[in-house]
Formats: sequence, structure tokens, C-alpha cells
Amino acid sequence: MNVLHFEQGTLPLLISIPHAGTALTPEVEAGLVPQAKTLPDTDWHIPRLYDFARQMGASVLIGNYSRYVIDLNRPPDDQPLYTTATTGLWPNTLFDGTPLFLDGQAPTPELRQGYLETIWKPYHQTLQRELNRLRVKYGYALLFDAHSIASTVPRLFDGRLPDVNLGTNSGDSCSPEIRDALQAVCAQQTQLSWVVDGRFKGGYITREYGQPAKQQHAVQLELAQINYMEEQAPFNWHAERAAATQTLLKQLMSTYVAHGHC
Repeated sequence: MNVLHFEQGTLPLLISIPHAGTALTPEVEAGLVPQAKTLPDTDWHIPRLYDFARQMGASVLIGNYSRYVIDLNRPPDDQPLYTTATTGLWPNTLFDGTPLFLDGQAPTPELRQGYLETIWKPYHQTLQRELNRLRVKYGYALLFDAHSIASTVPRLFDGRLPDVNLGTNSGDSCSPEIRDALQAVCAQQTQLSWVVDGRFKGGYITREYGQPAKQQHAVQLELAQINYMEEQAPFNWHAERAAATQTLLKQLMSTYVAHGHC
């Protein structure tokens, strides 16, 4: 199973992209309701949007399987990360609350345990191995968990989501200097609305691997998709919007690296 794509870079920075995958296991593909066939909850085009970071020298880790198979940004014990509506390790609903699978067609517990072993674990083993390498080589490691979501999902949040949603697990996943520096970058521009530790404070990856006491920092960015693509199927890339959004993303990446050793 080709479960992930990994490229090692030359900076102390790892970009994690867990939700851009579109591969499905036969059981999941056969059981999906018609509304799910277009994979609407995918983080569409995120590898393309962050291609500049690879060119800068960041390491990049991308999950190849859809979150409808298993969610790489949830804990292996499937404990909920939020008190508000969310989806779990093995999602059973779309973001809008629609059942994900036809009646009686969800994968069996045995199959799902297999997904944990063969899809979830390799991603996290690769992630931790690269962070360890970065800490040995540079003395510190920076993890940036890159996500996107439709700008309006009434079941998950009220109204329209801010364009840029930085999450630091309420300041626990990175140093105060990093958090302040990234916040300052957002505050210096007026094109995109932003918030730090709002609705999206960081998922399992940010919370698990953000260990600033060990010089291992983690930040999540949940980006409103309207800023680089069309939010309805077929989810087309919007080059003009993407270019404008990448201007801010490049500033965030450069600032993150510059303050990572603090």
C-alpha cells in the first residue's frame, strides 16, 4: 500500500499534510453514500498550495489515503479532541452531519483496525522519525500541520470561518516567541482575516508532537478554502486567489523558521 509521500528537505521544518489524500480502500469506496463520492471533506490542493515550502527546503509528508478511510489527525484511541461537533478516527459522517456510509456498509472493526496498522501508524512513524532527525541535526524541529476546510460548515462552526486559523493548542505546542511572531505576521496584513487558537486550536498532530520543552514546536493552520479554490465540486484550483494567499503563507513559513531556535 502506497500510504504516504515523503520528501526530506534541508531546513529544520517539516510540513505535514494529513488530509489531502483521495485513495480509498475497496470496502470504504463500496460503502460510501452518493454525497460522499466526490470526497467533499478533503483538504483539496494543499500539496500544490505549499509547493513553495518544498522549494524553500522544508521536508514534506503527505498522507495518500482519504480521511474517510482513517483520519491521520485523530488519536489512535479515538478520544474526541473537541467538545463541539467533530469527526473521529474512523469517520461515520460528513462534516455536515450526513451519514458517510450506506446502511450496514461501514467497514468492520477488524478492517478499521487494519487501517490503523497499515495507514495511520506508518504516517506517524515517518513524522516522528523526521522530527527526531531534525532535532539531532539542528538542535530543534519545527512542525507545520497544513489543513483547509470550506469557509462555511454550519455543523462545525457559526457563520463564516476566518480565512487563516492558526492553532497552537492554546500556546502549549510551540514557544511564546513563535506564536507571537506568527501572530504579528497576520496582523501586519489586511487582505485575509485571521485568528489564533479560535475554533481550530490544533488536532492530534499539533497536540502530540508540539513539545517546546524538547525544542520540538508544532503549529496548525486551518485555511478557509475560498482563498485558493472553488468550494463546490469539482473543487477547482483558483490561481489568482492562491497566489495572493501564498504571499502570506510564505511570510509565515519564513518567520517560523527565523524564530524556531528561540
